[in-house]
Amino acid sequence: MKLTMLPRSLAVSLFSVTLLSACSSLSWLNPFAKEDTKTAPAPLQIFTPSMSVKNAWTLSVGSSGEYFFSPAVVGAELYAASADGTIAKVNAANGQLAWKIKADLPLTAGVGANAKTVAVAAQKGALFTYDTQGKLRWKAQASSEILSIPAVTDSLVLVHSIDNRITAFDADTGALKWAVERPLPVLTLRMATGITIKDQIGMVSTPGGKLIALALQNGGLRWEATAAEPKGATELERIVDMSGAPALVGNTVCAASYQGRVACFDAANGTVKWAKSISSEVGVAADERFAFAADNAGGVYGYDINGGATVWKNDKLTNRGLATPTSFGRAVVIGDRLGFLHFLSREDGSFLARMPTDGSKIMSAPVIAGNNLIVQTKSGAVVAFATE
Repeated sequence: MKLTMLPRSLAVSLFSVTLLSACSSLSWLNPFAKEDTKTAPAPLQIFTPSMSVKNAWTLSVGSSGEYFFSPAVVGAELYAASADGTIAKVNAANGQLAWKIKADLPLTAGVGANAKTVAVAAQKGALFTYDTQGKLRWKAQASSEILSIPAVTDSLVLVHSIDNRITAFDADTGALKWAVERPLPVLTLRMATGITIKDQIGMVSTPGGKLIALALQNGGLRWEATAAEPKGATELERIVDMSGAPALVGNTVCAASYQGRVACFDAANGTVKWAKSISSEVGVAADERFAFAADNAGGVYGYDINGGATVWKNDKLTNRGLATPTSFGRAVVIGDRLGFLHFLSREDGSFLARMPTDGSKIMSAPVIAGNNLIVQTKSGAVVAFATE
């Protein structure tokens, strides 16, 4: 494949289209790609369920389009959004709709929320925030398109735009507080990464295989860690973009990368604790005992969170286009591109249960609200499941 060197602002968007068309490993992300028999999804395995899961409620918010949308849980409330600008607030326990509004522009990411602020990203880098009653608080403008969920604190709303700039806005007024621009590789994948907050530090997955920690007060760099090193002779082979938001457990932060590694670091100083070679287009999950990751081929791994030993691997979900997993009780739960949620044992990776949604892609990690596990599909269904 011949590639042309482009200005970085064009290379990010144009190369992502080229790569989706050319690389079979990313074909599940392309809604226009034809099914290849070599990459056909593995048939569903027959097993005897050992975990009782039921559908608690379902709500439709609208299609995600080409973007990654995931609900946000704040206490007993859940916020969800869709590409057409719809934003909804529901009771996380029973799915009862509190309100539904429409943003002025189509959305590209959302929702980030806390007890007073709801933030979504719109076309051309626009950022909208609302109060918890759905009233617009302020609008701001980032430097370029935002694909990642805004991070919301009591004092700041932070966004990571595709030009690799991290920008912090005042949560009350929308005034610019600080901005940090990081080096951007010529070729990157069009993926949603994310910002994870710990105390007064924002940990950011960035293109080029870097995980950085910024001081929320002023954007100062606290540490930088290399999650993956570029390898190979061509620019395509050397892509090592980070995938998903960093996963934080105690003082350990974990991250995954495409054509790189899954690795865990000391959240205080960025020192690597362990790393395993893996190519993942989706983020990593972690709990007090394990880190969980899915590779491009559909393998799901459970790693010892302390030393990185591979505890188990489930290879029965090949080519099913797996999303970011979530640790949920005795299970690790992961969605696929055909709309199924797979409940695997967090101890050994065996199948515990399986639940369908609406048949469309699950592109983000399920979120936990009390006893419910809630997932959003590409077609716009927000589905809550409860275990018995």
